Amino acid sequence: MAMRRTKPAQPTEMGTGRLEAFSDSVLAVLITITAFELRSPSGPGFHSLSQRLPEVLVYILSFAFLGIYWNNHHHLLRAATRINAAVMWANLFLLFWLSLIPVLTEWVARYYRSTWPAASYGIVSLASSVAFMALVRSIIRADVPNSLVARAIGHDHKGKISLLLYAVGVGFAFVSPWISYGCYALVSVVWFVPDRRFA
Repeated sequence: MAMRRTKPAQPTEMGTGRLEAFSDSVLAVLITITAFELRSPSGPGFHSLSQRLPEVLVYILSFAFLGIYWNNHHHLLRAATRINAAVMWANLFLLFWLSLIPVLTEWVARYYRSTWPAASYGIVSLASSVAFMALVRSIIRADVPNSLVARAIGHDHKGKISLLLYAVGVGFAFVSPWISYGCYALVSVVWFVPDRRFA
């Protein structure tokens, strides 16, 4: 009686290249959509430009927000050696929250003095931070023991400070949206300081 040949088991891990390429494409599209929402001043003078200033400022904040995630995501995946299905789902979870930034950018630009646009921007920023942390933890679990990612992340003080600032910003949106925007901008400043954890 002939023995039935079975297929060898497929590996559950894969390299990071495809995931990074896919994520880069999504982030590039999100930045492009955010830029397309910018409108030129209605006239040639400074007064017309000043009327667009809130829109320009929130665009700068969103561009910095997406750029920081692109930078950190790039270094994170370059440090990882392998991923699995849990990492892929965690990555999609992060991209979902980031995909809401263009819509919120336009909403805040139109109603920057209002509570709910400012609070919603903070909520999505907070959720994005949580999603990035979940991605990091998924990579650590999928990677080799004592991996570079695990050693580099450590206690993740910058990530925890970001969560705190976003949460404070959401709360202050019900007091003064301007304080909220200050908190959100401060997070960007924290991450603009070079992070050498993956160097």
